[in-house]
Amino acid sequence: MLLLLPPSETKRDGGPGAPLSLDALSFDGLREPREQLTSALVDLAADHDATMRALKLGPRQAAEVARNRELATAPTMPAIDRYTGVLFDALDAPTLDDAAREFAARTVIVHSALFGLVGALDPIPAYRLSHDSRVPGVRLKSFWRDHLAGVLEREPGLIIDLRSEGYAELGPAPARRDSVYVRVVSIDGAGRKRALNHFNKQAKGRFTRAVLARRPELATVDDLIDWAEVEGFSMRLGEDRGATQPREVELVA
Repeated sequence: MLLLLPPSETKRDGGPGAPLSLDALSFDGLREPREQLTSALVDLAADHDATMRALKLGPRQAAEVARNRELATAPTMPAIDRYTGVLFDALDAPTLDDAAREFAARTVIVHSALFGLVGALDPIPAYRLSHDSRVPGVRLKSFWRDHLAGVLEREPGLIIDLRSEGYAELGPAPARRDSVYVRVVSIDGAGRKRALNHFNKQAKGRFTRAVLARRPELATVDDLIDWAEVEGFSMRLGEDRGATQPREVELVA
């Protein structure tokens, strides 16, 4: 079983770990594109104004440029602890016990626009790069798409894709029966369905924490839906997304 999480634009500073080592990250086959992109981002950060434009930063976010400039020397911390924001605040990874964190190391992948797919406990520095950022000479969607799609295709077992659509496009999950894309929806009193934004992220964080705390062994989509119901989550099969995309599962918040 694999849970795919989106990253967050907001991140904690500092960390107890040594500076970035690409060799310490999961998925060795991504080393070359990681090296290429981190180098390009550090080079871009040498020009403050160009970085502000490329990353669509406002005046209050100017410190993000220094983060990128110092990528090679900045301290690291586990990826699941590095990210903040609604989803990761609900997940609250730093408070997970050792068993839950060990389970996360085996089952959780965070999709970084800079590093591609990273394991939950992979040591990464703070950085700023989003799926829609512009790095000179690099089109992120085409840059990552083939690399990441191939990695995910080779992953066995159930894949639960909790990413935003923007990140899912950077590295599509395989279209097979045990691969699902989770969409968070609400249902009103008249039975009308609508997608959520803020509560979408919160629901995904709560759901991920429950998985890590309970550590279920899930092999099929039916296993996932049945387990979710037992744990108090309303989950059901959603619309058919076609033969080239993963099945959709709705998480009702």
